[in-house]
Amino acid sequence: MGGGKVSSVGKELAKAEVRLKWDPSPHNEPPRHLDIIAATYFADDPRGRPAYVVHYESRSPDGTINMSRHSKTGMGFGFVEAMTLEFDRMSSAYGRVVVGVAIHQDDCPRTFGDISNAGVLVVEGYRELLKDAFAQVAGATAATVADFVRNASGTWEFHEALQGFDNDPAGFIAEMGSVSQP
Repeated sequence: MGGGKVSSVGKELAKAEVRLKWDPSPHNEPPRHLDIIAATYFADDPRGRPAYVVHYESRSPDGTINMSRHSKTGMGFGFVEAMTLEFDRMSSAYGRVVVGVAIHQDDCPRTFGDISNAGVLVVEGYRELLKDAFAQVAGATAATVADFVRNASGTWEFHEALQGFDNDPAGFIAEMGSVSQP
């Protein structure tokens, strides 16, 4: 499913934010924990192993990708987790950033279909690039949502990349680069 909507709108994509929401688990169930994950790839190997990965316990070595909000339970109050990506400061050594969402798989395996009111929003300033409720990947335990690619002129483009995976967060990180590239 990757390679859908493309956005560059005549100007360089300088900074984007990925936001995540979901409702907390019912009172008698363990917490539901989702995470935004970004994998950054070298320009000369955009489908190889990630140069680095950013998630709730880390940030990029140069500070260009970081988590500005994090939740381990969802809150039911809208977007409770957010990751900021600053492409205008990113080294030219990097040519691709794939962003996804993974569900922590504790004692009770869960898919997006099991998570109430889940949603992802990708914005650049006030401009909405993607808004999705994971319905197309309801049976998946993780999903890529965005594929940011540096084009031949050196500017960054956004590509919608909603693709489901059936893996835990660690396994998902290893698979993220396989998302269909435009």
